[in-house]
Amino acid sequence: AANAESGDAQQGKVKFQGCMGCHSLPLASNAYPTYKGPKVAGQHPEYIVAALKGYKSRERTHKTMNSQAGSLSDQDMLDIAAYLATLDGQ
Repeated sequence: AANAESGDAQQGKVKFQGCMGCHSLPLASNAYPTYKGPKVAGQHPEYIVAALKGYKSRERTHKTMNSQAGSLSDQDMLDIAAYLATLDGQ
């Protein structure tokens, strides 16, 4: 199972930049399909990695997330999860 220690939070911060539009701003949504992106700050690393793997394999379906996760390596996912775990989820 993934945990915050498995990834590099500093690298994750860089890798998360493209995700901020939908996952960091209040009331942010992507263009198509229109979807309010959930805030992921403070989320458990294991959940983030499982969700990203689900989008990459298309077990979870969302056009934008399938595309975004499809380009991530397992290490990218661990790094992003480690970064998100350092943030305040409030």
